[in-house]
Amino acid sequence: MSDAPTVRRLALALPEVVEQDHHGRPSFRVGGKIFATLWDADHVNVILDEAGIRTTVDRDPRVCEEVWWGRRLAAVRLDLRSADAGVLAELLEDAWEGKAPKRLLAKGAAASDG
Repeated sequence: MSDAPTVRRLALALPEVVEQDHHGRPSFRVGGKIFATLWDADHVNVILDEAGIRTTVDRDPRVCEEVWWGRRLAAVRLDLRSADAGVLAELLEDAWEGKAPKRLLAKGAAASDG
């Protein structure tokens, strides 16, 4: 089980993440790009590529669902009441990597090589 404070703690622990309002909802951004949004107290939308969204939903459809914006598959919505904190952390990290500036990704690769 997870909750909104856990989302906030995990997201803000990632490099250079800021929390900003997005149409009345908290969003988490890196390099000015949103990678997750707290939809409500019980749900978070995590922005992944299409393959990541489908894999996540297939892995645990009880906790995850696809989010469509118009005709575009855009995110996975996690039910925080049922989501494991480890899975939540993994998804937030994946989404962060998808939006982080190349300079941050290069720093992470250099740190893991050392």
